[in-house]
Amino acid sequence: MSDSVNIAIDGPAGAGKSTVAKLVSEELGFLYIDTGAMYRALTLAALREAVNMNSESELSQLLSKCHIQLVVNEEGASVLLNDEDVSKDIRSLEVNQNVSLVSSWEAVRVEMVERQRQLAQKTHSVLDGRDIGTYVLPNAQLKVFLTASVSERARRRHEEQLKKGMPSDYEQLKIDIARRDELDSTRAFAPLKKAEDAIEIDTTTLSISQVAQAITDLAKERTS
Repeated sequence: MSDSVNIAIDGPAGAGKSTVAKLVSEELGFLYIDTGAMYRALTLAALREAVNMNSESELSQLLSKCHIQLVVNEEGASVLLNDEDVSKDIRSLEVNQNVSLVSSWEAVRVEMVERQRQLAQKTHSVLDGRDIGTYVLPNAQLKVFLTASVSERARRRHEEQLKKGMPSDYEQLKIDIARRDELDSTRAFAPLKKAEDAIEIDTTTLSISQVAQAITDLAKERTS
C-alpha cells in the first residue's frame, strides 16, 4: 500500500479542471498528473503518423511505442512525447477534435490508467480527467466533480485560445463541447460520471482561484 495522498478532479471539457488542478498542486506541493495531456500526446502521435483513430488495435500499438512524460519545470509542466516537448502542439484544434475518440478505446485507457496509477502511487498528486474518481483512483482521499454551463465552458476555451494567439470560433466551440460531453458520457468503457463520494462544485459563476481555494481547503481538512 502506498502512503501517497491523491486528489481526483473530474468533470466535462472546459470546466477548468486542469487550471484548477495545477493551482491546487502548487499550493499543496503535490505532483500534477495531467491525464488529459497524456491522451492528447497520443492523439498528436496518431495525427502525425496517420494512424486510423477508428482502430483500437492500431492506436494501442502506437501507444506501446510512445514514451510520454510529464515534467515539472520553472514554467510549469511540460509534456514530452518520445523526448520532444509537445506542450503547445497537443492544444491544437485538430487534437481537440480527435482526443475524445482516441481516449474512448478500452485498450488505450487500460494502458494509460496503468501509467497514471504508477505515477500516483509514488507521490502525493492531483489528477484531473473524466474518470479519475470512478475508475483511475477509486480510493483517492478527495474527489471533486467540477461542472459549468456549456456556454461558459465554450467562452473560457475561446478566451484561452485567443490569448495564445490561436484561431477560435465561439459558436463552433459550443458545438464541439456539447458533442464531447455526449461522447464522454456515453462511451462504453469508464464514462464521464460523478463518483458517489465526490463533492460537486459548479464553477459557472466562480473564478478559477475561488475554485482552487475551495479544493485546497477541502484537501487540508481531509489530510490534517
